[in-house]
Amino acid sequence: MNSIPLWQRGLGLAMYILPWSDALAFGRPFFGLGLVPPSVQTALILPALPLNWISSLLPFGLGSILLFLGLFFAVVRNPQVPYFLRFNALQAILADILLVVVGYGLAVFGCRPGSMGGFACDAFSNTLFLGGLLLVIFAFVECIRGREPELPSLSDAVRHQLF
Repeated sequence: MNSIPLWQRGLGLAMYILPWSDALAFGRPFFGLGLVPPSVQTALILPALPLNWISSLLPFGLGSILLFLGLFFAVVRNPQVPYFLRFNALQAILADILLVVVGYGLAVFGCRPGSMGGFACDAFSNTLFLGGLLLVIFAFVECIRGREPELPSLSDAVRHQLF
């Protein structure tokens, strides 16, 4: 039996709602294809709603920044928090940063997250959405098993930051 308590596994999984809420912004072209039933769409969107509500409380994106900084300083940089939670929090933050930066990169080329644009914009948006979905599913399975989700390069960067 793994030594990670159940409450740490659940909280470790909850950390990945942060990148999921940003990945959902890229899901509009995917949902627009009509391949996903509305009940599944609701199930995918529902976990991110509280986080989106919290981040929308302050104008100009300050809610998202405060949420990010709060998670970083209260969890990642707090040595009293168990390592499993710190690892998952920092990995979720780095995955979120990656999604946001790629989203800004797409915006430079005229593709706004969630917009129904041309073929290339939709293809990139769908890729980011499905990548975020796979990340959350993988993290869900690994956290439930009590193991650290091993994402190439990202996990190494997390370990270097935590040690």
